Amino acid sequence: MSQALLTGLARTTQPQSAVRRFLALDAVVTGANGVAYAAASGPLGELLGIDAGLLFELGLFLTVFAARVGWLASRPQPPALAVKLVVDLNVLWAVLSVVALVAWLEPTTAGLVWTPMQAVTVAGFAVLQWTALRAVAARQSA
Repeated sequence: MSQALLTGLARTTQPQSAVRRFLALDAVVTGANGVAYAAASGPLGELLGIDAGLLFELGLFLTVFAARVGWLASRPQPPALAVKLVVDLNVLWAVLSVVALVAWLEPTTAGLVWTPMQAVTVAGFAVLQWTALRAVAARQSA
């Protein structure tokens, strides 16, 4: 991803601010999903064709994860290792979403649309965060 594209997406020329903004966006979206999954696991489970218990547990996990990512985004300079962990977990989530879809879920049509869309979104967060983190490293070594 080019520096100009990253700057445009983050609306800042400061790589450290870009990292924080992409983490914050991830926290908001993930937190909203987590709260929705936990609070409405029954209806959403029926809509998506996913067990309500599983969806509830995923919702709790996502809510905690989002809170931690939000805390990381609030740091003036999030530690690179912690940001890399978020990137890795986002990649893992995206891959496991697709694997679950193929291997053991029996989703409805809505679930067949939602699951890959969610995986692509999470993978997109990982790409943005990783690219911004690399820009921070490049600026520090220059």
